[in-house]
Amino acid sequence: MTNQTIQDITEAVLDASSIMLEAEHITEATHSKSGHANFVTEYDTRVQKELFDRLGKILPEASFMGEEESSWSYSDKGYQFIIDPIDGTTNFIKKNHTSCISVGLLKDGEPLLGMVYNPYRDELFYAKKGEGAYLNQKPIRVSAEPLENSILIFGTSPYYENLWKPAFDTAWHYFQKTLDLRRSGSAAIDLCDIACGRAELFFELKLSPWDYAAGSLLVTEAGGHICGANLNAPQFARPQGIVAYGSGITKDDLTFFTTLNL
Repeated sequence: MTNQTIQDITEAVLDASSIMLEAEHITEATHSKSGHANFVTEYDTRVQKELFDRLGKILPEASFMGEEESSWSYSDKGYQFIIDPIDGTTNFIKKNHTSCISVGLLKDGEPLLGMVYNPYRDELFYAKKGEGAYLNQKPIRVSAEPLENSILIFGTSPYYENLWKPAFDTAWHYFQKTLDLRRSGSAAIDLCDIACGRAELFFELKLSPWDYAAGSLLVTEAGGHICGANLNAPQFARPQGIVAYGSGITKDDLTFFTTLNL
């Protein structure tokens, strides 16, 4: 993949973000999907269409997986974009401004490129396999702090009622072992915060591949670790729980996840 191709992808993401920034009357353009508090706006659909159109011209041999498709399929052959047009849709509706565009690119099923852009903070996170991770072109690294000096970030898996109590039980367990906890409402942004050392441990007990396809590469290229909530390697064919952490967190620190029987 050439530097020009990467620059073209970057420009497509930046251009698509103008749809978010110029959005008006968002609540009037919102409807619910299946699951508790699971919303989509016409802006999610517009951003996704813009990205599919632009990225399809940049890399015509690539297939696509996007959150707002009526159906989607994973491919472990060739290039595949995995896109969340607006991660943090509830935040977007509420004008919380903790929302982003997340674009992951796989090659033969393995992350090759990850890009997350929060237009409200003008923060562009980028990683290419083997070449490190960057925030606005400056290298980033995960935190090396141990668990007791860590900030925990977690997602509540709001669409899945059976996971609410396990999520808060897990958060309570780690809250007692860390400095404090945070909840942003955007898993993609949470993974970026792990990658740049703003926090040390993140988990959510069920996410879709578009929530973490880009962020997973950002974390690993920044020197961190990411795995399923069952502590197995992450995959991109179906939803799963995700745990991401900095270099100061140990495998022993994660044993609580093995008690959840997910």
